[in-house]
Amino acid sequence: MDENAAAPFERGTDGPKVIVVGVDGSDSSWRAAAYASGLARRQGSKLVMVYVQPVLPAGAAMGAPVADATTEVAEELMAEIRRATDRLDGIYHLRWEFHTLRGDPYNGMVQMADELKADAVVVGASESAGHRIMGSVAVRLVKAGRWPVTVVP
Repeated sequence: MDENAAAPFERGTDGPKVIVVGVDGSDSSWRAAAYASGLARRQGSKLVMVYVQPVLPAGAAMGAPVADATTEVAEELMAEIRRATDRLDGIYHLRWEFHTLRGDPYNGMVQMADELKADAVVVGASESAGHRIMGSVAVRLVKAGRWPVTVVP
């Protein structure tokens, strides 16, 4: 084997290098972020927090500024994350990123996990009744079978 050739990507060989966690402001997503943060800190992994801004079908919002509201949620999430990391500055070292995109939460999480070559995905348990129709994001991620998925209650 050529020593200069780049090694092929291999998930989870020496512990997770990248942990992706979904955040949406719900209590369960904050618990998932806290769990994933501790895991990332202990493993020396990069933590990637992802907020997928929902897109409602045309007409569903009846003219309400949905895009502005979801952007505001993203800004609030980022501010809360910064406050939390500032409180721990100098105590713990954690490499982290925050990404936001628009779309379906499941597809957005899949996209980010694939793009970032995630070794693990962490999500909070669903707190909405809508998951009974579509299936929760957590269950759909587990069924995809592409990464180890941790569901935090």
